[in-house]
Amino acid sequence: MKIVIQKVKEAKVIVDEKIVGEIGLGYCLLVGIEKSDTLPGIKRAADKITTLRLFDDKEGKINLSIKDVEGSILSISQFTLAGDIKKGNRPSFTNAMSPDIANELYESFNKYLEDNGIKVEKGIFQTHMNVIINNDGPITMIMEVKDGKVL
Repeated sequence: MKIVIQKVKEAKVIVDEKIVGEIGLGYCLLVGIEKSDTLPGIKRAADKITTLRLFDDKEGKINLSIKDVEGSILSISQFTLAGDIKKGNRPSFTNAMSPDIANELYESFNKYLEDNGIKVEKGIFQTHMNVIINNDGPITMIMEVKDGKVL
């Protein structure tokens, strides 16, 4: 599993010229599910994201979690994160989970975030989306999860 975590002032996702998900302060997550991903690893990622401290405290230090600032998450499924560009000029997506299982794991991931008390908005799985991100900082982290462990 690969997740790009962006701290945002606001973010939204548009499909067919309609906003289908929108948040203010929080994280925009670009979520790539890979063949080797499992529910325990998905849960570990959700728990870690919930407790990450990427927001400024009163002294301006990055010391607060998304829960501390009562932020929200815009979660976007992005299978291209599982792409491999080592050979040739066209990416290979052989590491991406099959869409039916990937969607189940993606929905489980979002449910785990919600179970941790976070409001979650989403894009639409397997759909062309226009994602508009107002990155704050900019603060961007890349999380990889293998064998249930955050790398």
